[in-house]
Amino acid sequence: MNLLNAGVFFSINALWKNKIAVLVGDYLLSKGLLLSLNNNDYKVLQILSEAVKLMSEGELLQIEKARNLNLDENIYYDIIKGKTASLLSSACAAGAATTFSDNLYIKKMQQFGEKIGMAFQIKDDLFDYNAKNIGKPTGIDIREKKLTLPVIYTLAHCDRSLRKKIIYIIKNESKNKDKVNFVIDAVRANGGIEYATGKMLSFRDEALQLLHEFEISETRDALEDLVRFTTDREY
Repeated sequence: MNLLNAGVFFSINALWKNKIAVLVGDYLLSKGLLLSLNNNDYKVLQILSEAVKLMSEGELLQIEKARNLNLDENIYYDIIKGKTASLLSSACAAGAATTFSDNLYIKKMQQFGEKIGMAFQIKDDLFDYNAKNIGKPTGIDIREKKLTLPVIYTLAHCDRSLRKKIIYIIKNESKNKDKVNFVIDAVRANGGIEYATGKMLSFRDEALQLLHEFEISETRDALEDLVRFTTDREY
């Protein structure tokens, strides 16, 4: 099968690994910022610059909290709002800024993108506990000692003995496959999956509510399809 004809494209990371992928990303970001300057799109420049700042802050916050595994639900939201949601919110806001002159519409699209980003990241975190073969191994986040919403909820609601055992495994035995599977099973058994799924759908519904404040159009329909794909995807 011809992969190009089938609509399958390899990522830059898959072709040339991390170093070149990061450099290409930096190059594309600089091109976008320069285009904004050259066209006097200072609003777009402001939006993109703010996104870079928030993404950096989110990454640093995650690194700080990962040391002691002292992550609660609100801090988790702060992290993904910076790392993931700010990227999508800035993309939506930048697009709106080139279309609308009213800051109210730009703000709504920015909030819309943020809600999608939050839902997207929670969905991605849920894949770590997925029993299906989706092309991504389960337990990756646990092995990297990342506390995501399913395990954060479990730690907050399980008994003290199980909490201590989960934390010990994540801190000291995260490379042991059987131990990782124990954590995955504990999260499933203690409602972590259901809780995170509910939060994801709540963010999805908030995004749709914002979107439906705009008039019906092909663009709105396409964006609604995007929102639903974010939470319904199997990979």
